[in-house]
Amino acid sequence: MALSLLTALFLPYTSSAQSSATQTVRGKITDAASKAPVVGATVVVVGSTPLNGTTTDADGNFRLSGVSTGRIALKITFIGYEDIFAKDIIVNAGKEVVLDFPMTESFTKLNEVTVSYKRSEDNKVANNEMATVSARPFSPAETLKYAGSLGDPSRMAANFAGVSGANDARNDIVVRGNSPASLLWRLDGVNIPNPNHFGSLGTSGGPVSMLNTNLLAKSDFLTGAFPAEYANALGSVFDLRLRKGNDEKHEFLTQIGFNGVEVGAEGPYSKKSKASYLVNYRYSLFGLMSNIGFEIAGTPYYQDFTFKTDIPVEKKGNLSFWTIGGKSNVTFLGKDVDTEKGDAYGDENNNTRVNFESGVAALSYEHRFSDKTYGKITLSGSRSTQNFKGDTVLYKAGVKEVLQEIQNEEALFTNEKLSVNASVNHKINAKNKLSGGFIVDLNRFDLLNRALYPAVISRRNTQGETMLSQAYIQWKHRFSQNLTLNAGLTGLHYELNNKNAVEPRLGLSYVLNERSTLNLAYGLHSNLQPLLLYFYQSPNSNGGYSLSNKDLGFTRSHHIVLGYERNLSENIRLKVETYYQSLFNVPVQSTPGFYSVLVEGADFAPIDQGNLVNKGTGRNYGVEITLEKYFSNNYYFLLTGSLFDSKYKGSDGIERNTPFNGHFVLNALAGKEIPLGQNSSLSINWKLTTAGGRYVRPINLGASADAQTTIYDDESAFLQQQNGYFRTDLKIGYKLNRKHATHEIAIDLQNFTNSQNIFQQAYNPRTNRIGTAYQQGFLPIPFYRLTF
Repeated sequence: MALSLLTALFLPYTSSAQSSATQTVRGKITDAASKAPVVGATVVVVGSTPLNGTTTDADGNFRLSGVSTGRIALKITFIGYEDIFAKDIIVNAGKEVVLDFPMTESFTKLNEVTVSYKRSEDNKVANNEMATVSARPFSPAETLKYAGSLGDPSRMAANFAGVSGANDARNDIVVRGNSPASLLWRLDGVNIPNPNHFGSLGTSGGPVSMLNTNLLAKSDFLTGAFPAEYANALGSVFDLRLRKGNDEKHEFLTQIGFNGVEVGAEGPYSKKSKASYLVNYRYSLFGLMSNIGFEIAGTPYYQDFTFKTDIPVEKKGNLSFWTIGGKSNVTFLGKDVDTEKGDAYGDENNNTRVNFESGVAALSYEHRFSDKTYGKITLSGSRSTQNFKGDTVLYKAGVKEVLQEIQNEEALFTNEKLSVNASVNHKINAKNKLSGGFIVDLNRFDLLNRALYPAVISRRNTQGETMLSQAYIQWKHRFSQNLTLNAGLTGLHYELNNKNAVEPRLGLSYVLNERSTLNLAYGLHSNLQPLLLYFYQSPNSNGGYSLSNKDLGFTRSHHIVLGYERNLSENIRLKVETYYQSLFNVPVQSTPGFYSVLVEGADFAPIDQGNLVNKGTGRNYGVEITLEKYFSNNYYFLLTGSLFDSKYKGSDGIERNTPFNGHFVLNALAGKEIPLGQNSSLSINWKLTTAGGRYVRPINLGASADAQTTIYDDESAFLQQQNGYFRTDLKIGYKLNRKHATHEIAIDLQNFTNSQNIFQQAYNPRTNRIGTAYQQGFLPIPFYRLTF
């Protein structure tokens, strides 16, 4: 009904917009290895009648005018380079399409014959050409298209093979059985802190992303054996890129959806300047509703701001500045928790008040020294704070009436980082490319955390600074048109405890024929422990404490991946990967116990474990299958399946399941677009996910009753598996292109079968029973976007 009403609002306008709306498609073609402009390349809209095509100018730029709205494909050719066939480019009336295409020099230069790239039909080739396997590029359109993704890159990536969501309440993702905390976030080449609202220090996710899909360019998601430039990560890497603002035309956006109410603008600073800006502000939708009188228990308040500017420096340089900042707060009162239904966030025995702030800014300069060499240097800074206060709620005997609220804990964490990143890329010839660089992060921190009731216990109280340094070198060598080697070496040094790590990376890719490719890659990866873990104050027998974890080294892993890719047809691709990951030097208890850092995952609370040593191990192995049909003939589908096993050993020597060992994950996505005339269309997108249940620590009811709090049966830790997970989502959308504007309306029916998936269990001292909280039930999410 909501969709029909919104559609009806725009139907009167369709009669005045029967002529087909058009838009400009433009961009730049550069050499992939050197970033030199490719002059004279041919760019053609495939299937256009009459033929719509052009060639690139002296700066590598091209412009196609009068392109009809809808979906188009571009073919780009130039003698001596591999062809590019870019599919599924969405053209809207309300916004120009500005594209950047890197072209790869062909292995053997020919004077008159164009050499076709063997995988030119594959529009899922990663940005990072040093990535051999387990790299999945994605476009901003995918995060908006897939049902259930809510415009969030993390939730969108949970559809890929080898990935599973930690829970519906947060966007942490589990990759091949690894903890979500082992993920590396990178934005425009800068290693950034957790870019999520309510993102606790030491985690990699949160309920709502600060990253705005409207501002992203094509980005990479890597899940193992990644190139040497990525370090301090075990499981996965998000390598995100911000797009440039339109440097010729002012454009505007307004949007309402799950992530909030937002406004944005972009354009040139003047008609004569090629310098551009991009700005966006967003505010919590639920917070706005609460502010105007719609009170909701546990309302999340958050807002974020993103700005980017790009300034060309003569012909060969570009100066860029960007910043992202956000703040969020929420209060959960125990008296508001519905104990009959359970609550994924609240606990009736506690009040929780949290405030988060996070921001990062970067200034970079990129320069092309010659047609073979370019370099980039970036100075950046970030600051994250987390303020937590908790109360114990006491009730009258047998009645849910608050008797007293006593503050039981407080935490104030501040982490600041100043960084310098420098890199140089050099193309020796068509067969060889070298790249290298260094990253230096200076960290300053102030950590305060203590329990206040029933006794005062100081868990952390320290201030200081430390430094993490990384240097790397990478080499790409093409033995032949079919065989390519990617090799690299990276080194890490952590000043806090003088720990070092050296990591070799190696990948081979062999093109079997015009449709099939075989890939093999190995990587030795290392990961620092969360900062809060190093400074946990372990109580000792003298009544004092010690920083027993401060000397912990890197957690390390060997990761080997074998992959096979085949284009079954022009628009259907099959991909199969099998992997084995052996983890070692994992922090575990110094005395026999089940605990390992590998069991830590998506949680708001910091890790409170002392007396840890790097003597634990773990292993992850599995096979993944992806069958994908790219959008063509007005429909697409994506099927991904993962069979895996994830185990670890604590100091007690017993092999246990990690909490993330669901054994299998299956995702099925499909979408259909139905044209409703020349300028409008209806879209239907569907998603189904089923996965094995998580392994948990069972609750000891008797011990919990005696202690009047939750007590776990640690001897049986992670031997008990929850019921399996099932969820299906449906998204229905309508798009209307007018002459100079595009309206998009949608309703995202989250978990529309209202499946009851367990979130967590806890002991309730008031009822003397174990309560179960379930994940998100059925939730309709409206969406509206206007670009003009």
